[in-house]
Amino acid sequence: MTKSPAAAICAIAMLASTQAFAGEPVNQSPLHAAAGQGNLPALERLIAEGAQIDARDATGSTALLVAVRANKVDAARALIEAGADVNAKDGINDSAYLYAGARGHLEILKLTLAHGADLRSTNRYGGTALIPAAERGHVETVQTLIEAGVAVDHVNNLGWTALLEAVILGNGGLRHQQIVKLLLQAGANPNLADREGVTSLEHARARGYHPIEAMLVAAGGR
Repeated sequence: MTKSPAAAICAIAMLASTQAFAGEPVNQSPLHAAAGQGNLPALERLIAEGAQIDARDATGSTALLVAVRANKVDAARALIEAGADVNAKDGINDSAYLYAGARGHLEILKLTLAHGADLRSTNRYGGTALIPAAERGHVETVQTLIEAGVAVDHVNNLGWTALLEAVILGNGGLRHQQIVKLLLQAGANPNLADREGVTSLEHARARGYHPIEAMLVAAGGR
């Protein structure tokens, strides 16, 4: 089924943001370069020499955020343990915590949660880390964020909750079924509608996502 205009806009914006960081590093310091390469000896040397841990590159990214984008767990750990700010945002409102959650970088996500991640912080779409994690089918990440206390019914700038995104932008498969189950068990309201007044149940029914439809009905969805 064709996605709504809002869904298409969201997808285009997400693609654009990904492409913005797909090229060569821009004006990176040696610390940023070592972080992105996962070069732990160089990273530890630079930290010991007093490199500015939260210095920014031309995109506004810290070395930690560079390491998170590359999913360099050891580099991220070294930076976090040296005091890097897990909530520092770049020019498009990504932080190490938000990016790790959205991309399902679970090990790094847990490190950020253990070092002061702001569960109320939001990305450029006004969404918490839980919303893109739900959309992208990151089951363990969703469970981790729920257990950490992220609000399950937060509404982003598109008017969507994590539950709505899991249905609207998901594929109805096993991972998204598991995520819907987790969200409902955590108390997500199945009757919060999008800006057009369409509920998660109506979206699931329209897409033929029968297992999700059944879960929503059982949870009192209308």
